Amino acid sequence: MPQNPPEGFPRITPYLLYEDVDAALDWLVGAFGFTEDVRMKGPDGRANHAEIRLGDGVVMMGHPGPDYQNPKRRGGATQLVYVYVDDVDKHFATAKAAGAGVLSEPADQFYGDRMYSAEDPEGHQWSFAQHVRDVAPEDMHP
Repeated sequence: MPQNPPEGFPRITPYLLYEDVDAALDWLVGAFGFTEDVRMKGPDGRANHAEIRLGDGVVMMGHPGPDYQNPKRRGGATQLVYVYVDDVDKHFATAKAAGAGVLSEPADQFYGDRMYSAEDPEGHQWSFAQHVRDVAPEDMHP
């Protein structure tokens, strides 16, 4: 039987790999508005594990070992993290000013969200959205 996560943690938590966890953590806080919860240092004094939060969502991050690689090293995206924010246009402006690689600008989607996509400096792809209208499943057409 699965155990419950610790208090305050969602049941599903992405774990992303970054070559430079310290730099990625600082960038994600500044560009995407996350809050730093945890920064664990390894024997070399550099972060080897971190946790960031936005609302009730948590993302864990660590340094890739020999068996894991981040998108930058692999040469392409390996996942996409979809995050809801209160004001997607304001969020986009902040991320763009911080140097996020814009993959798509904010646009209304057929499923009721206004969304944009960006890439962080190590190649992880992120979509940020704001729900703007309810759409019945039978009315969702791209």
